[in-house]
Amino acid sequence: MCEANAYLIKDGKEELLLEGLDTVEPDNGKLRLTSIFGEQKFIKGRISRLSLVEHKVIIEQAEE
Repeated sequence: MCEANAYLIKDGKEELLLEGLDTVEPDNGKLRLTSIFGEQKFIKGRISRLSLVEHKVIIEQAEE
């Protein structure tokens, strides 16, 4: 299987946020990330970049 992983940009580096990413959906001003295992994470941010070849979703966290 070739699922994507979600990464958060932190201090200029990519930090793994969620493996086996299934969906990314807007949810009340946040992004709801759901894995193929049903794990969910919510983060206030925006998608910075998608790399389909590398199977990455890069997210920049929004200022609170």
